[in-house]
Amino acid sequence: MSKEKHLNEVSHDFIRYANVWEDAYILTEGLDVQAGHHVLSIASAGDNSLSLLAQGPELVVAIDVNKVQLYLTEFKKIAIKHLSLEDYEALFGFTKNGDSKDIYASIAEHLSTDCKQYWDRHMSQSSSPLLHDGKFERYLKRFATKILPWIHGKGRVSEMFKEKSAEEQQSFYDEQWFSARWKFLFKIFFSKQIMGMLGRDPAFLKEVETNVGRTIMERAGAHLSSKAAQTNPILRYCLTGSYGDLRPYYLQPENYKSIKNNIDALQIVEGYAQDAKALYGNFDRFNLSNIFEYMDITTFKDVSKQLLSTANDGARFAYWNLMVHRLMSDVLPKQLKKDDHCEVLKEVDHGFFYQSFWIDQMN
Repeated sequence: MSKEKHLNEVSHDFIRYANVWEDAYILTEGLDVQAGHHVLSIASAGDNSLSLLAQGPELVVAIDVNKVQLYLTEFKKIAIKHLSLEDYEALFGFTKNGDSKDIYASIAEHLSTDCKQYWDRHMSQSSSPLLHDGKFERYLKRFATKILPWIHGKGRVSEMFKEKSAEEQQSFYDEQWFSARWKFLFKIFFSKQIMGMLGRDPAFLKEVETNVGRTIMERAGAHLSSKAAQTNPILRYCLTGSYGDLRPYYLQPENYKSIKNNIDALQIVEGYAQDAKALYGNFDRFNLSNIFEYMDITTFKDVSKQLLSTANDGARFAYWNLMVHRLMSDVLPKQLKKDDHCEVLKEVDHGFFYQSFWIDQMN
């Protein structure tokens, strides 16, 4: 069984992502999880694996090769199980309505031994809210707090999120936002070199051949000039370093309640996605994040075949491409077909920087 060699070059001993930057709204709609389903989900920061619980599946397996990301996912699971939404938001730093260390102490005993040791140490050493404690979050906050002020003042940033008509949003973007300084500094900060060093990891961008900064700027522009920008929590974080009064899917009150009621259906496993079958058998739905674009084409084909062997009849696979085109139904056309609804969903994707969102279904 092949393993993703690129991951051997990547450190897995710190939080890379404190939040998931892929849109759970289009994920949940595209996967169409039903009661009784078994779901395999890349853990990352846990948010989307948790979100999938809201649809009432019998099992969600959150899997990752990064043990620290799994500690974070377990922490969120235990916090949701034992805390109100208000206390959860205070614990992770969405609000300042409580003492995060006191709230942590109230649930720490429910964590597994290794996980508790990690978070005991982390909570005693970190001074920043957990919400901002990932490498990628620090990268985004650098842009919001260090770079963006050289381009636009707080008033103009605030204006971006004020309610406006579609025509007014487009006019605001064209006339007040899309300046020469915006283009120059944005392309530098979100270049392949800077993103690899400060945001993600150079190994994650090895297969990328396009001009990263220019490509992301074009996608950002298409979204910033649309009315959808006004209520996008991901964009709000990117431009202000905070979600403000917006929340990701799993923290919407109605979703939080459903997730809490189904929280014991979440199992957390260290390993590669294709390894989960040995523990849990086959799956009906797959959230594969954007794992494929890290792989060379040969590894991608091999892993796609392995994942297909873990799927029940009628299974659906959801995943994103950021910079590298990877489509399972291209390499397995006899077994899979692309669901064209994914292209409709991509039009409303809060993760505006992604190139594509794919849904493949077994024939």
